[in-house]
Amino acid sequence: MAVFYFCAGINHFWHPLDYVKIVPTFIPYHLMMVYISGVCEMICGVLLFIPSTRRIGAWLTIVLLIAVFPANLQMALNYYNENNPELWIVIVRLPVQILLILWAWLYTKNEKLN
Repeated sequence: MAVFYFCAGINHFWHPLDYVKIVPTFIPYHLMMVYISGVCEMICGVLLFIPSTRRIGAWLTIVLLIAVFPANLQMALNYYNENNPELWIVIVRLPVQILLILWAWLYTKNEKLN
């Protein structure tokens, strides 16, 4: 999980314009928000990697996943408005966010993972 989030954060810097497109319109400073969320993902990844900070990293990951959920909704709206044939993939991705939250939550509870 740590590597997953760290790499996802790096991707915000590697492909920022892909993320800018899905920042909801009510959020200002789209590019800055992409970079901030990328840094947050990398921090979560580092915290998840270190056993002594894994629990707080898991809680922060949960908060982050909830905070970026509007971007996933925006992506679905964008795909719908563009009649993108891959809309189904984005729709399937929405409940996957819940699975990612549950995965992180396991790290807040299970001593064997910490």
